[in-house]
This record gives sequence, structure tokens and C-alpha cells, in this order.
Amino acid sequence: MKVISAVTAIAAVVLSAQAFADGRIDRIRESGSITLGYPESSVPFGYLDAQQKPVGYTVEICEAITQKIKTALNLPSLAVHYNPTASATRIPLLANGTIDLECGNTTNKADRHSLVSFAPTTFVAQVVLLARKDAGVDVNDLSSFRGKTIAAQAGGQTFKLISMLNAKYGYGISVAPAKDTAETFLMVSSGRAAGSANDDGLAYGAVASSKNPEDFVVGSKGLELAPYGILEPKDDPQFKTLVDTAVVELIKDGTVNKLYDKYFTSPIPPHGINLNFPMSAALKKALANPTDSADPALYE
Repeated sequence: MKVISAVTAIAAVVLSAQAFADGRIDRIRESGSITLGYPESSVPFGYLDAQQKPVGYTVEICEAITQKIKTALNLPSLAVHYNPTASATRIPLLANGTIDLECGNTTNKADRHSLVSFAPTTFVAQVVLLARKDAGVDVNDLSSFRGKTIAAQAGGQTFKLISMLNAKYGYGISVAPAKDTAETFLMVSSGRAAGSANDDGLAYGAVASSKNPEDFVVGSKGLELAPYGILEPKDDPQFKTLVDTAVVELIKDGTVNKLYDKYFTSPIPPHGINLNFPMSAALKKALANPTDSADPALYE
């Protein structure tokens, strides 16, 4: 699927055909519930607020999707459950049915399509380096980290990318695995790593959330483009149609733009930080022409 169309046909598509016996639609109908996976510290995409409630840009997009699913399936009610995920667990939890959608910051990569499906892109990141200002490195020059340590999320695309570039150019960098964005930032702030590799939205979120944001610097030179999409189960075309059409409706009616402003250019819970991160040209292009493609060229 390159471009989503027939936005108003959700109910007709779903109700006029039989869902797979083991498909999500049947399970949602029978249980009257849906389970959303979310990361616990990926500010501003998915994280916990002061009351330990999941919030965030992608979390709220998923919550809006659930309301459209409820309407499309003519359900009297739809209970929404939440299950925490990490880079190493999000795909297995989706595959084994623990979660129905994963609402975080997963990069749409072609090699992941054999395991999962992706909803239309709702964020386009660039992989950047982050460091303390006194670390003696240049966050726009990977070679300046020669012989040093860079933290990156285990099982994530950033870890693979830095490992690949390190091997290709022989920088002798130690790539240290971390559980999540919070741990990568802790390794940098504590001096255990000279820097971290993160997608830019996450990097800005980590710095803005810190006690001393002025102590850190985020690179402006991207190492790779990374389109994000909500994760969907593999080989469940009716559920994918239902979710994808809902996402496009939310893009077209301005909901996604409003959520972007809420989480990227306004104070956010729990501490009222503001990322001051305007929407990129790449994301504007993706929202103007919704796609679930993994091809980076479509976002340039």
C-alpha cells in the first residue's frame, strides 16, 4: 500500500466481509477490549505521566484509533488496556497477541515487514548524536567518538546503525546497549558513555526532561532518516485496513497536527517541559500524502 484512499469506507469494509478466525477484529468483538503497547520513557511519543498513566503523541493517536474502531464495529463499548513494551519486546508481544497495536516510536524498516505491518507514517525522525557539552566530542561528526562509548537502545535501529557505521569506518567505538531512551541518556549524563545515538524527537525529549538541559547538545546532522509507524499484526489485512483508514482520517481531519502541536511545541506533562520542535518538512510531506512505505526516498 502506497497511498491510503476510500477513507469513509471503514464500516463497509469491515462489516461486509468475514474476519479471519484468529484475526484481531473477531477478538476485539468477542472481548469488547483492545490492548495498546507503549514505551514507558520515550518522551514525547509514549511515556508515563505523574499518575503513571500512559500518555504521548503516538499513544493519543492510538487512543483516537480505538474510538474509530468502536464506531466502525458498532460496539456499545470498547475497553482500552495498556501494556508496556521495549525495543526488544514490542514485536514479540504483538506477534503473540499480548498487544493489538504498538504505540511508540518504531522505525518502519523494510526488513521488519516479514514480522509486522505498519500503519501510515505519523512521524519522520533523523538519527542524531547527543552528548554533554564538556565531553570533548562533535555531535555532528561520528569520527570524533573514535575509541569512546556510544549508548543506544538494544534491539533498536539506532544500535544497528551505529554498529554498522563503526564497523564500516573502523572508529573503534564501543556501542553500549541500553534498555530505553531514559537509560541511554543516564549513561551520557553520568559519564558512562561519551554520547548516545537517538532519533531527534527522543533526543530533544530527553534533554528537555533533564535537570540541566543546558549541559547537553544534540546533533543537527542526521545519520539516517527514520519514518515511524504504529505497529500492526502481520497477515491480518482486515484489521490493517481498519487501522490504516482510521489513521488517515485522523491525519485528514487535523487531529494528528493538533497532537503534534500538543506534544512537540507546547508544555507537556508531567513537568511542563516544551521541546520547541517544529514539524519537519519531511513529516509535512508524509502527512500530505499518507503512506506506510519504508522507502526513505519518499520522505526526503
